[in-house]
Amino acid sequence: MTIAYACVLFMGLLPYIAAGIAKKGFEEYDNSMPRQWLAKQTGFRARANAAQVNLFESLPFFFAAVIIAHIENVAQSKIDFLAIGFLITRIAYLICYIANWPTARSIVWLLGLICVIAIFCQI
Repeated sequence: MTIAYACVLFMGLLPYIAAGIAKKGFEEYDNSMPRQWLAKQTGFRARANAAQVNLFESLPFFFAAVIIAHIENVAQSKIDFLAIGFLITRIAYLICYIANWPTARSIVWLLGLICVIAIFCQI
């Protein structure tokens, strides 16, 4: 498994980490109606849930970039470097979202997008 593919695997799991943070402690958690329960949350739980949604939304673009770059035989070191960059920015994004740092969150979101676009530019 390449480093970039390991990043794909980790990125596929990261939204579930955000979901776990949103449900942290499971205080009064209603597993029969989880979406409705999450919709009523405030504070860090609401922000973690919003981060989860955004993390899921970012996956197809990143997955496609890594897979297409592999198919097109882009230098593995370049793909790996940019995939790690994307992974780091998305972890930082989650932290910024939960901590309620909107400006920092927007900056790291943009840096992550740049990493994915840079992968495509290698093709």
